[in-house]
Amino acid sequence: MKKIIVLPLDERPCNYNFNYLMALETNYEIIRPPLNILGDKKKPGNINKINQWLKEVSQDAYGAIIAVDSLVYGGIVPSRLHYDDVSTLKARLETLKEIKRQNKDIKLFAYNLLMRNPAYSSSEEEPDYYETEGRNIHLFGVYQHKIEIGEITDTEKESYEKIKKTINYDNLNDYLTRREKNIEINKEFLQYVKKEIIDFAIIPQDDSSPYGLTAKDQQTIRKQISTLGIQLKCYMYPDADAVTNSLLSRMIMSDNNLTPKVYLRYSSVNAGSIIPQYEDRYLEETLKYHILTAGGMITASEDNADVILLVNSPSTNMMGAYNQHIKTIYYDAFRTLIEHVEYANYAINVLEKPVVIADVAYGNGGDIEFFNLLNQKDLLYKVSSYAGWNTSSNTLGTAIPYGFINLIYPNRDSRFDFLSLRYVEDIGYCSVVRQKIISELKEPYHRFYLDGKKGKIVSDIKKGLDDFIKEELNNEEREIIIKDIYSPWNRTFEVGLTVKYREKK
Repeated sequence: MKKIIVLPLDERPCNYNFNYLMALETNYEIIRPPLNILGDKKKPGNINKINQWLKEVSQDAYGAIIAVDSLVYGGIVPSRLHYDDVSTLKARLETLKEIKRQNKDIKLFAYNLLMRNPAYSSSEEEPDYYETEGRNIHLFGVYQHKIEIGEITDTEKESYEKIKKTINYDNLNDYLTRREKNIEINKEFLQYVKKEIIDFAIIPQDDSSPYGLTAKDQQTIRKQISTLGIQLKCYMYPDADAVTNSLLSRMIMSDNNLTPKVYLRYSSVNAGSIIPQYEDRYLEETLKYHILTAGGMITASEDNADVILLVNSPSTNMMGAYNQHIKTIYYDAFRTLIEHVEYANYAINVLEKPVVIADVAYGNGGDIEFFNLLNQKDLLYKVSSYAGWNTSSNTLGTAIPYGFINLIYPNRDSRFDFLSLRYVEDIGYCSVVRQKIISELKEPYHRFYLDGKKGKIVSDIKKGLDDFIKEELNNEEREIIIKDIYSPWNRTFEVGLTVKYREKK
């Protein structure tokens, strides 16, 4: 069994568990750091212990997938809060050189995020001052960017002048200084790719937008990638929490000399040209990167395809999953879910092709109506892979890699566990139970502050999910059980679940 080392982006299940679960019952053993050396939201991981752990476990490993934000800053959120100088940060990055020196044959894949710049005011994952000044800091960057490229309107100019008079420049400078440091690490990271210390790399964009500080940083890094001539070894596209999944798939596909051919179908004719929430480009352009990164290639023919990828998407502006009770022509008439589900049935039962479903119709949750149709057609456990959580790219970076790995290992018992997890979490929690829980919270608790990682609120979440499972998933042939549940960051945004699938005899 070949060892693949994974240093995740943080300790949340989407980063710590998903890749591990994807590789169960394969010829690959995922080696993860102990949770007690990783961080806890704004608290950084123990960087010295993380670096030491990496050096020790990588000596006899086949491959390693490294989240540089954990290696250098102690996690994704600490990367937005640190006060370390550039020389200290660069010294931590040198662990990658040591790994390659100790094990010259190791396949080293890594990723280093562009620091995000949220459009809203919240200090939940940002510096404390972002609670009141976040929106203005974001707009300051947007307006500066638009001035530079000559696209600012008169109304935006007026808004920019007001912000310049009211913004706290100490806070702004703190924010901009940290971004500058992080860009220096991005640039150093690219040098590691150029020198072939890193074999393949990603610069992911977390919560991106077409204008602003992150968009400008993207231009800087893209130019550097081009100057170094490493465009084919370092991709840049929207994602964060699912990049490890894609790189794991790529490593396994490469090791098996397999390039899955993907036939792509949307639920709406306009779907490929929408710009999903929290992203900066057309859905289809992002899709190309996700398929390439995971080790596949798009094909125009379903006959030649190894995988059928069905993308359930809106026809125009994407709504949040909490709004899917609102019926609009853009979701109802401008896409055809019936045909999408009937085609899934045809592809599985007539073409006998594996079907991967990327459910990106809504932001932060799966499409309840689509799920119900798949259930009516008895397809939930006949598809190869499904995801419908968080951002569009988080979904793509989960559904596609798992579908690819299932090509090589199609008959694993654990495959149904992960499918069940996706339905319970992406539909049951994100789209059904979460909003009900939020609406019932009473002071002092709110969606960013619960009564503990395993408190009464989490017990209420489990009760809601148990009801969902009983009504929507369990039947005379199968039973899905929640074995463990907790709130990773003591908030409602995500839930930690261990889910088991059992066939009834």
